[in-house]
Amino acid sequence: MASSKCLLLGLAVLFLASRSLALVITPVWDSTIANDPNASTIESTINTAIQFYETRFADPINVSIEFAETNAGLGQSDWRYNSVLYSEFRTALQQDATTANDTNALAHLPNSPANPINGDGLINVKTANLKAIGLTGYNSGLPGGVDGIVTLNTSIMNLTRTDIDPSKYDLLSVAEHEMDEVLGLGSYLGSGVSADDPFPQDLFRYTSAGGRSFTTSGDDAYFSLDGKNFLVQFNQAANGDYGDWWSSGSHIPRVQDAFATAGVTPNPNVELVALDVQGYDLLPPPQPGIASIGLCASNLTVNATNGLAASDYVLLESDNLALPPNQWTAVATNFLTTNGNFTFTATNAIDPTVDSQFYMLQLQ
Repeated sequence: MASSKCLLLGLAVLFLASRSLALVITPVWDSTIANDPNASTIESTINTAIQFYETRFADPINVSIEFAETNAGLGQSDWRYNSVLYSEFRTALQQDATTANDTNALAHLPNSPANPINGDGLINVKTANLKAIGLTGYNSGLPGGVDGIVTLNTSIMNLTRTDIDPSKYDLLSVAEHEMDEVLGLGSYLGSGVSADDPFPQDLFRYTSAGGRSFTTSGDDAYFSLDGKNFLVQFNQAANGDYGDWWSSGSHIPRVQDAFATAGVTPNPNVELVALDVQGYDLLPPPQPGIASIGLCASNLTVNATNGLAASDYVLLESDNLALPPNQWTAVATNFLTTNGNFTFTATNAIDPTVDSQFYMLQLQ
């Protein structure tokens, strides 16, 4: 009997030079999580969320967040803020600008002693956000040395995305929602803080007519960098957070929705833009990188790293490199990575009747 040979193909992989600066989020596990029978699964999912933010932001800071469980509500965040001069905050944003989002946002933030929201000379900024823009010398952190506390009602959540109960909520996106608030998202409106000055996110509240919005009345408040292009509508319902997104009716589920939708698994999107213009250094999405390819009979095995926290991929094949991707053939579909690395085998992917075959790894 003739034996078939299996080959491991070496690849010359070109990577973009990575920046030496990187955001670090250090989790602190409260005993309510550490003693949970599902502790390893819960911690793994939260670490996936942490990895995502560490991959997407380049700020050379360490943000410490304590994670705990509760039996009430869905999720909650606790944090500390400082009132700082608006002019100092805007100067720090200017010096920290790294993206087109930053340039657009700064063009519509007056360079003046008074903030454009209530005309006062102060703005409230959370401690993690102060770190991101390099403002030091302020009171920082909560008791225990953490920048924030995220509390999660895991009893009503899907702990992973591999087995989804449509009546439960997604732990990953709820953790991301609360982490966003520790990092800096949120409005002064309805927050209960004593200083009646805006938070950074309030600088980007506009009406549909393009005017500043700093009110809890009505239902006409949008997140925008320039007062013209509206990225998402703010929640104006009193039983939700005014810094969250509108989600009272038919809508696209998002991480920062005021009212979460059971059974869905949204990923951060516009939330990244919001953090970007508040002083975090947003990086482009990491692109998939193929580490090795193995050939065995008609099977193709791919080992890849992608740097994303959780994504669906498809492997495409063509014997004509000039064809557009939509004319390539899918040979492996909907495989999921949750830890930044994956290995899969596409069976019958090799066509012995053609001289050359090309493969493309595509993000879904």
